Amino acid sequence: MLIDKSGIARLIPHAGAMCLLDGVLTRDAARIQCATATHRAADNPLRHDGRLGILCGVEYAAQAMALHGALATGETGRARVGYLASLRALACQVERLDLLPGTLVVEAERLHAEADRVIYGFTLRHEGRTLLTGRAAVVLSTR
Repeated sequence: MLIDKSGIARLIPHAGAMCLLDGVLTRDAARIQCATATHRAADNPLRHDGRLGILCGVEYAAQAMALHGALATGETGRARVGYLASLRALACQVERLDLLPGTLVVEAERLHAEADRVIYGFTLRHEGRTLLTGRAAVVLSTR
């Protein structure tokens, strides 16, 4: 892995169990591919009634976007705080993430960027199968 969980935790504003990504597999100026097995953890903070629904995959994608943003800008500190403004073209292929064994692959691709706005396309996969796709618009804090 290019970056492990502790390296990720230093770059994004998500701490403790809320840091959902385990590592970075690949990255370039436009894309990032991360791996995680936190979807199986009983203490995953996104679980509700012991279940982790597919829409929680949006948070996995958002963390990959934040990580890509921090790495792409060459920041040595934490990523700029971003606020999810909208989701588009969301397509879910399964109901739950917690039932999947093994590792999830979270991919994000920056499609458009301005000073305080960015649009990413994202995909979650498990063993080559697409689980969730969509696009997200993020507004970046000016502070």
